[in-house]
Amino acid sequence: MKKVGLYFGTFNPIHIGHLIIANHMAEFSDLDEVWFVITPQSPFKVKKSLLDNHHRLRMVEEAIEDNYPKLKASTIEFNLPQPNYTVDTLVHLGEKYGDKYHFSLMMGEDNLKSFHKWKNYEVILEHHDVYVYPRISEGEVNHQFINHPKVHRVAAPIVEISSTFIRKNHKLGKNIKPLLPPKVWTYLDEMNFYR
Repeated sequence: MKKVGLYFGTFNPIHIGHLIIANHMAEFSDLDEVWFVITPQSPFKVKKSLLDNHHRLRMVEEAIEDNYPKLKASTIEFNLPQPNYTVDTLVHLGEKYGDKYHFSLMMGEDNLKSFHKWKNYEVILEHHDVYVYPRISEGEVNHQFINHPKVHRVAAPIVEISSTFIRKNHKLGKNIKPLLPPKVWTYLDEMNFYR
């Protein structure tokens, strides 16, 4: 059974920081693959800056298609009722692929600090592992997660690039091209996104 790390995000847009983390997890942990789970546009809170689902999916596919055989794009959340919670996505994935894959969560240490507030986090930990990569952030990790057998810390590079930074500075006319995979830059530029 393949071990798959689920990397949730809007990927608006996907950037080299996302690829560095995902590739590191696929190559230097015991995960066999990493799936980018693209968070859909919520019908309850429409954000002007969030591109349509199909555009963000296309950019993820463009980013990984040539060099990353262990990385995949997942649209699993596109067809789930909104608002959706991670625990529900995990149940859905288990029903669909449970005989082929064992799913784990990937998250930055900043998210681990608030993990105890997630819906049914105890259920998640009962059935799934959590792979944590370092992030610079305020606050402390809840003591119950520090030596938890299901929480695995991976010494991935600390990457301080954000999609928000890219969108904001692209709009200001700054050169953000080095922060994006080449095909993502081409698509973003041709479609005139984030201007």
